[in-house]
Amino acid sequence: MASQRNELNPYLRKPAVLGGYPQIRTRRNRTDAWTRSLVAENRLGPQDFIWPVFVQEPDGTSGISAMPGVLRYGLDRVVEAVAKAAELKIPAVAVFPYVDESLKTADCAEAFNPENIVCRAVRLIKKEVPDIGILCDVALDPFNSLGHDGLVQDGKILNDESVEALCQQALVQARAGCDVLGPSDMMDGRVGAIRRALDDAGYQDAKIMSYSAKYASAFYGPFREAVGADTMLSGDKKTYQLDFANSDEALRQVELDLAEGADMVMVKPGLPYLDIVRRVKDRFGVPTMAYQVSGEYAMMKAAAANGWLDNDKVVYESLMAFKRAGADAVLTYAAIEMAELLKAG
Repeated sequence: MASQRNELNPYLRKPAVLGGYPQIRTRRNRTDAWTRSLVAENRLGPQDFIWPVFVQEPDGTSGISAMPGVLRYGLDRVVEAVAKAAELKIPAVAVFPYVDESLKTADCAEAFNPENIVCRAVRLIKKEVPDIGILCDVALDPFNSLGHDGLVQDGKILNDESVEALCQQALVQARAGCDVLGPSDMMDGRVGAIRRALDDAGYQDAKIMSYSAKYASAFYGPFREAVGADTMLSGDKKTYQLDFANSDEALRQVELDLAEGADMVMVKPGLPYLDIVRRVKDRFGVPTMAYQVSGEYAMMKAAAANGWLDNDKVVYESLMAFKRAGADAVLTYAAIEMAELLKAG
């Protein structure tokens, strides 16, 4: 059989000579672990992660059925959790609230209450773990009795009125000590308005990480349970979040947000939108983040729980895919477990 193959392919009989050099065998750089490490094009480490942290009013912790391993933390436990992230060299956490239904209203007033659960958590974390960055979500959905990211009137999302409310929300978060404001609402003009509001209030150093390319996706379901919005949403979010059939639209949105003052941009969801991550990074070259959203996390965990996939391997591979696509950092619920795995070698 070997003789027959050699007859069919003369290059297997002896090394070819091209330009005076023998045949190049690309597998040589893959034969040893140390060689693969030496020539790896992308690296993954805790410095690439932002850990989403859910906070709740009651002390202690509570689980989230659709997100195994993810907890909501009371204020008595959140510092301990964030301190662990800091010890693992994770540079930032993203704080999201679980809001009791009694605090959800049509005007979303709790969103800009300086004593809401987010602001209190931010102040506590900033005091006890001062060296870790804090990102806050600027969107009204956790506080909205209708579950939308903006104010609703007669079934329509009010853009300009929502932007005004978002500015108030961003200001109370900045006053609490938030380092990075993350508008994820997808209202028109909100980045510029928030930038002006922050600057006018003396928060020129507060950063804006705009969720510029946030798609109307079916992958957000478990997150809505995590923040208590799963039973509240009326209709869908297709009138303000991006159509997942489009990619050029995402580039236009990123360009607008950068022009309005965004310091970083976000693509959300993650793995189904790696093409968007790559296009944004190639086109603009700005700090580009991606969000490995709750649905992605839940699918991997469910498959691992059934023995269909190796959890550590698929989570690591999925996060490396973000780096390969051009993401500078990834919001991932697997940040702690991956940082521990990488630390262990």
